[in-house]
Amino acid sequence: MKKNELLKILDDELMDKLFGFCYGRTKDSHEAQELCSDIVFALVKTANGEGQVENPYPFIWRVARNVYADFSRKRRLKSDIQYEGNPEDILPFIVDERAVYMQDDDDELLEMVYRRIAFLTKAYREVMIMFYLDGLSISEIAVLQDTSEVNVRQRLFSARKKVRNEVETMTISNNKPVALDKIDYTIWGSGNPLSGDPRDVLKRQFSNHILWLCHKKPRSAAEIADELNVPSMYVEEELEILAKGANGVYGFLRRLENGKYAINFVLMDKNEIENAQAVYIEQIPKICGIISDFIERRKEDYLSFPYLNKKKDLNLILWQQIFCIANVFSIKTEKILKEKYFFEEKETNRPFTVFGHVYNGKRYGGGWDGVAANNLCGYSSVNFDNIYITRLKKHFGCGHDTANDMQLQLALRAIEGLEISSLSEEEKEYAAKAVDCGYLYREGEILYTKILVSNCKDNERLFKITDELKSGYFEKEAEEAAEKLSKLIHDALPDYLMGEWRFANDLAGLPLIDMTVEELINKGILIPPEDGIGAEGCWIRIQKSAD
Repeated sequence: MKKNELLKILDDELMDKLFGFCYGRTKDSHEAQELCSDIVFALVKTANGEGQVENPYPFIWRVARNVYADFSRKRRLKSDIQYEGNPEDILPFIVDERAVYMQDDDDELLEMVYRRIAFLTKAYREVMIMFYLDGLSISEIAVLQDTSEVNVRQRLFSARKKVRNEVETMTISNNKPVALDKIDYTIWGSGNPLSGDPRDVLKRQFSNHILWLCHKKPRSAAEIADELNVPSMYVEEELEILAKGANGVYGFLRRLENGKYAINFVLMDKNEIENAQAVYIEQIPKICGIISDFIERRKEDYLSFPYLNKKKDLNLILWQQIFCIANVFSIKTEKILKEKYFFEEKETNRPFTVFGHVYNGKRYGGGWDGVAANNLCGYSSVNFDNIYITRLKKHFGCGHDTANDMQLQLALRAIEGLEISSLSEEEKEYAAKAVDCGYLYREGEILYTKILVSNCKDNERLFKITDELKSGYFEKEAEEAAEKLSKLIHDALPDYLMGEWRFANDLAGLPLIDMTVEELINKGILIPPEDGIGAEGCWIRIQKSAD
């Protein structure tokens, strides 16, 4: 038989006999697998040579015995060095048995071995350190790790193999510190952030990259360490932080039963977010045409609302309503998505939820912040509200200290008119600032409140006219948008996050407010404030004790 035909007789029966030969000599299944692999490798090398083999089966067993003899020599040599307790001798030997006789490259080889051990996951890293550096026996390690000796041997076998393979393939670039490209996310929240906002722990580019790697495919700590060229110990620490979040319960990642980590919130990549937002953007001209006609027909109804201001300004009223006006279309679309496409999905219920996308160079959306106060400037209850978008700057946020905000207090005092002569010099300075930011305006020697003011008893009527857009409007446009979005959402979200489809729709609808505002400004329906700061988008609701 020619040598290159030798492998033809390596059938399953012969392989079982070879494994039995190996196991009978090692008494360990993992070492037997390693020895059997070495025998097969030796036979493969022989098969690639020239010449004849007269008796193939005796030849194969002769190769097996020679490989075993070499295997035994290496094992004895390793055991001797381990017994002496010198890790700087034994660790290079894991990679290359010749290292025991080599002196020149020992330091470099040892450094590479140490580095690759650092990249092992915790369970494998610990057994390598305990066995090779601390000099503990298999049985002692098993007790410390609360596992069986078989598991410890398996971990050592796997760890040695991984270290050996990776050191052999290590290149110069592997030794260089990792330089992470910048990844930014735009992440929104819904609910009460005081219950635990995972954004509080997302502080570093390292975290951003881990999220990105787990975005489409669950990853283990080892896989992430290899991908980012960062030791596993740091990856494991970061994974734990990202999984626990700020409250120890809700984080950006979830740990699966197989030990891997998967994304735990709605996160769209650049293509996904742009395709989703395009669904709403393409409808903007149509819905703004409908909105314009609606406002023109209901202009007098908006002006008839019982605001407490001396003057009623339709522009300010429309700015107050704009958030609700712009969101009607997405609310309509969401209703169709729920009833037609996601009716079987059990929606996620938690106090606070985050959702976001990879930053694509565009900033959409905004906010609506309110703050309440009691017994302020003669009113038993006061609510201050303001919206902020690209065209409007933020006046104040949730939790604002109204008790020390003299400008807002002057706005309350000036509802029925406030004589300038009644103010102290310090109050006059605050009044000038309140005029500049749009809270007040001056008529002669009297100051009046410019931002809209209404009575709390009229709260239910405040957005009643705008709410009429929710019925009988945008029907066809919402159906078209819902059909397209359902496909995009099903493609973008993993099955276990499908219960958070609403937040994907919220991300898709982010351009609505800004783009609706721009369209209405172009039509002459809205007039924006200069420099983004003014009475627009800011209002007060008051209640006296007698009301």
